[in-house]
Amino acid sequence: MVDSERVQNPWIASSSDQVASISQAELNAQAPLLLESPSLQPPPSPPQSSDANKLGIGERAFSAAGAAFISAIIVNPLDVAKTRLQAQAAGVAYSHRLSNMTSRMACFGPNMMFADLRCSPSCSRAGIHGTISLCPPECFRYKGTFDVLYKVVQQEGFSRLWRGTNAGLALAIPTVGIYLPCYDLFRNWLEEFTARSAPMTTPYVPLVAGSLSRSLACATCYPIELARTRMQAFQETQVGKKPPGVFQTLVGVVSHVKGSNSPPQNTWQGYRVLWTGMGAQLARDVPFSAICWSILEPTRRKLLSLVGGDDANALGVLGANFSAGFVAGTLAAGATCPLDVAKTRRQIERDPVRQLRMTTRQTLMEVWRDGGMKGLFTGLGPRIGRAGPSVGIVVSFYEVVKFALHAQR
Repeated sequence: MVDSERVQNPWIASSSDQVASISQAELNAQAPLLLESPSLQPPPSPPQSSDANKLGIGERAFSAAGAAFISAIIVNPLDVAKTRLQAQAAGVAYSHRLSNMTSRMACFGPNMMFADLRCSPSCSRAGIHGTISLCPPECFRYKGTFDVLYKVVQQEGFSRLWRGTNAGLALAIPTVGIYLPCYDLFRNWLEEFTARSAPMTTPYVPLVAGSLSRSLACATCYPIELARTRMQAFQETQVGKKPPGVFQTLVGVVSHVKGSNSPPQNTWQGYRVLWTGMGAQLARDVPFSAICWSILEPTRRKLLSLVGGDDANALGVLGANFSAGFVAGTLAAGATCPLDVAKTRRQIERDPVRQLRMTTRQTLMEVWRDGGMKGLFTGLGPRIGRAGPSVGIVVSFYEVVKFALHAQR
């Protein structure tokens, strides 16, 4: 029966043999083309593995320092607002600089007849109390981010919004100059290592690299961070005196602790205090970096692929990195806000004994006891308002400068 069917339909066998032979010939001819097909090739290497990674540590540090410089100037007012709100929640009083009798006597003298203690010359809420023109307590209490910015400008001057900028620049340039280049190096090395030894762990490389690089940068430059927080948190109470700078602030911290300890402990305790609160700083920055880079890397790779991948121009690189950095910085800042509150409270502590004995855990418990959940997230608005643009500016500027240096080569 089968043989008869083959005889009755001889074209079936011949056609099948012909199709098979043609298909085999086409496959053999198209084999090189199929191997070149993007769908059959291994996935392209990420942008970080391109020739731009051959930039030296000096070029990376230059790119990072420029990014830090721009970011520190732009977002400093929000940093001041965040620090003032957190310091106020910790008990720092922002009263008029002449609200106590000693300051008034020093300024006006013993024969003073009238003292103008209004928060600003244009304030209409002040009342006359004997020989003193005094504002109500509400004038000296911050209610929110914009209220801080307004009252700092009215009571202290517009330039006070950039209080601590010199410390911020002194901190940001070396910190980011260490942080971003080390992150690049750690990430590239870990990606190569995990690709060979443990491919399943490659997605966690940004988390590990960000944590390691941030810890290194924080430990190196922490005293400047301490000075910046104190410069932003406290008002200058002496009339006509220029506020202390970074060096004077650190000298004041050391001398205050030395003066309250026994002589055998002076040297050690005095300089140890410059790193007081570094545990809280690491407890904030390491999770921040881990969360930030874990979100930023896949986001910017996706955005870069949409604007041309390795062929993207400088504007595409800028937009993709700023967008990814803005989203990642905002989310990471919100998640780590309680740790930022603890860091600020430890750095502004003026009691030398508590300053050396406080721990991050004890500080968080105090914040919870005093203010509950609201206390843990004090300053959340200016913190995320600062962190999103700051991360976006730093990362995008850093990558664009790397892109430009690579293009020149």
